[in-house]
Amino acid sequence: MAVDTANLAALIGSRICHDLISPVGAINNGLELLAMSGAMAGPELELISDSVLNANARIRFFRIAFGAAGDQQMGRAEIVSVLDDISKAGRLKFQWDHSEGCSRSEVRMAFLAALCLETALPYGGMISISCDAGKWTVAGEGRKINVEAPLWGYLDASDTSANLAPAQVQFAMLPVAAQEADRKVGFDHTEEKITVWF
Repeated sequence: MAVDTANLAALIGSRICHDLISPVGAINNGLELLAMSGAMAGPELELISDSVLNANARIRFFRIAFGAAGDQQMGRAEIVSVLDDISKAGRLKFQWDHSEGCSRSEVRMAFLAALCLETALPYGGMISISCDAGKWTVAGEGRKINVEAPLWGYLDASDTSANLAPAQVQFAMLPVAAQEADRKVGFDHTEEKITVWF
């Protein structure tokens, strides 16, 4: 059975994240042992520890956003745990305003939308994710919104001429994921808020 390009990319994403999560976790365990033994302390250990926690949070987030998604359900506690960890690690804070679990494919689209919003919030801010009657809304608020129009044209297929950098791949992946789920992506923005829905 042939694998299309989008699914192949998702399988690669899953494989990379799966293979990285274990050694990063082992490094974190080793740092905890060093801290308990008193063999190493100070700002150096704290810097390494923060970096490992940040890497772990990003890998967990990326595994959902870029990995293979199925119809399996994800519980609210698991989703909030990922978002809480990634909120601690950077300039963006995430809020999950959905009280129930949902399918991994829905969470994947929400995370891809959040990554799109991240590019428009250069000074950080708050990204809130909610669902009402089956319609998902991912909204970002910050001090200054910076929307690069050629990138955002990918979301609604109004302009797909921009050459995407690796850090912008979410703009191509979100519409594909939405199409697989029989959804359309839309977006709107003001000077202080940007919203993506599907």
